[in-house]
Amino acid sequence: MDFPASGATANLTTTEQWRALFSPFSHIILVANSDQVSIKELQAEYPPTALFVFFNKVYKVLDEQFSGRSLLISRAQPGGANIVYRQEVADVVKLFAPDRFLGIMNIRLAASERLNSSSDYLGTPTGHLDLTGFCSDFYPDDKVPTSGFAMALWLVDQQLPVEVVLAGFSARRSEKWRVVAIHDWTFEQIFLRLFARVGKLSMHGGVAKNSYASLTSRFPELPAVEISSTIAEVLGSRLSQTDAQVDKLISLTNVLRSIDEFLRRLKPKFLKKTKL
Repeated sequence: MDFPASGATANLTTTEQWRALFSPFSHIILVANSDQVSIKELQAEYPPTALFVFFNKVYKVLDEQFSGRSLLISRAQPGGANIVYRQEVADVVKLFAPDRFLGIMNIRLAASERLNSSSDYLGTPTGHLDLTGFCSDFYPDDKVPTSGFAMALWLVDQQLPVEVVLAGFSARRSEKWRVVAIHDWTFEQIFLRLFARVGKLSMHGGVAKNSYASLTSRFPELPAVEISSTIAEVLGSRLSQTDAQVDKLISLTNVLRSIDEFLRRLKPKFLKKTKL
């Protein structure tokens, strides 16, 4: 089977064009920027017919040039993609083998987000996918979907003859990278795990057994809604306790944050590259 050539994303704009690009692959591996990802192990587990899709700041997971077939998704922002306005395009693109790099898919999910041109990406072949309002009918109103969540959902909706695999989609904080509060990580994890459980996509490493599901067999005299409400009651209580402790930590670190903010204001703007 013929696979798309390097630079194949250039000037793609329609759903049909993107479907044609993705269809020849056996697997589409969406790789989150997570400490839980081991690129070498991941690449060794899947065939050379797989396409690896990365997001934005790939230096979070790649410390050397990736040799497999690859594509970069760059999320639009109101001020343009972050790797563009932070002048990180060259640092990101060099981490892909040129002869197997399909190029950039620049996506947006809201009308306020501004798409970038190929010239903004230093001439890197670039296509666009406008998903404005794609998640608006079900995603929490006060939050914004992550690029990985939106792309996973879009790929599933296309019903392509490929296996969609999520790698590193754990939503876990780490010492190196934090999760951003503008996204509803809990909602996304629930949604994606349900997708995995009904077989619409796969999670690398599998989905952990849901121990709560076994409660229905242990308490057959209780309706499922009663068990669910009890689980929600306990989780709500624990979350409230956690919030109280977080408030204490915030109070204790007020001085440190003030010092940090003062030092950040002293740095020239071109040196401010926030790691999200």
